[in-house]
Amino acid sequence: MAKTPAWQRKEGKSASGGLNAKGRASAKAQGMNLKPPAPNPKTEKDAARRKSFCARMKGMKDKLTSEKTAKDPNSRINKSLRAWNC
Repeated sequence: MAKTPAWQRKEGKSASGGLNAKGRASAKAQGMNLKPPAPNPKTEKDAARRKSFCARMKGMKDKLTSEKTAKDPNSRINKSLRAWNC
């Protein structure tokens, strides 16, 4: 039986939200192009990426999570928003 990729398992996820380097590497092996978070962008391109991510994730948090998950500081979505300084 084949193992699922690391980005789908706990070992590929960062404790602070999002994916760690191993998770990004396993996603890249499947043809995805993921970059690490840009909480303090150095370029305009990274600033635009951060702004887009924050807007998209805040919308997902409002519409796709339960009230309990939205308020839980340890939920994956809240950890990701903190990692990106949203």
